[in-house]
Amino acid sequence: MDVILHIARRETWERAQSSGTYSPDSLKSQGFIHCSGVEQVIPVANAIYRARRDLVLLAIDRSRVEAEIRDENLEGGDELFPHVSGPLNVTAVVSVLEFEPRADGTFRLPESPLLGT
Repeated sequence: MDVILHIARRETWERAQSSGTYSPDSLKSQGFIHCSGVEQVIPVANAIYRARRDLVLLAIDRSRVEAEIRDENLEGGDELFPHVSGPLNVTAVVSVLEFEPRADGTFRLPESPLLGT
């Protein structure tokens, strides 16, 4: 299984479950849903979400995503990130992992066989 990850606000994810699709604010403002590979998500979390306690980590089976996924870097770097270019069907989410920061505010990968941890 080819898993990509998305850091989500718990409340936004919970609302998505009743509608069947997940559409965070970035989909409207930027035209896509930001995702990461397993090796990319912790640097992203520590740079953008440090010390946030209202988050979950969505593990998404890339093959189940109905919208187009583009691997791209829009900030000029060499590293490509998966971007979902439409609403995410909740059936593509294979696991919702607790994503709490450590005491110093930084994140680490939660334990999960899906993530190899």
